[in-house]
Formats: sequence, C-alpha cells, structure tokens
Amino acid sequence: MHVNKVHAVFTIARVAKDLGEDEDWLWDVANGMDTEDGVIWVYGIGDDQVMAFTDFGIENLTELIRMHKDDPELLKRWDR
Repeated sequence: MHVNKVHAVFTIARVAKDLGEDEDWLWDVANGMDTEDGVIWVYGIGDDQVMAFTDFGIENLTELIRMHKDDPELLKRWDR
C-alpha cells in the first residue's frame, strides 16, 4: 500500500512571504515545476485554485530562485 508522506503544503503566498520574494515573480519562476518537483495545485470552489509546495518543493523552488537571480534573462527566454 502506498502511503503519502506529505503532511502539509504551503501556499505560494506563504512561501513568498517567508522567502521575502514577490508573489507574482515567484509564480513565474515556479510555473514550470511539476508534481515530482514538489508543487501541487489546491482547488477550491468554482475556479478558485492556488499553487502550493511541499517541503521538497520549497527546496527546489529556492534553487530555482537562486538560478533566476544569477541569470535574470531565464524568464525572458521562457516567454518566447
């Protein structure tokens, strides 16, 4: 039997606040992450949905933040 070991997730707003980053910029950075990277979508009523991260996802996101700060052109390349 598969047992899910994720006991909590953190919304992108919470992660942005905790990391001192702009939420919109963080969304752009995290947009390419997959479930395997530790990001999930939490769905509410209607079209309400929010990006959230496991602890592993926050670790991966922190690395992506570092990469994007080292090379700010990365986001511009994805927009093409």
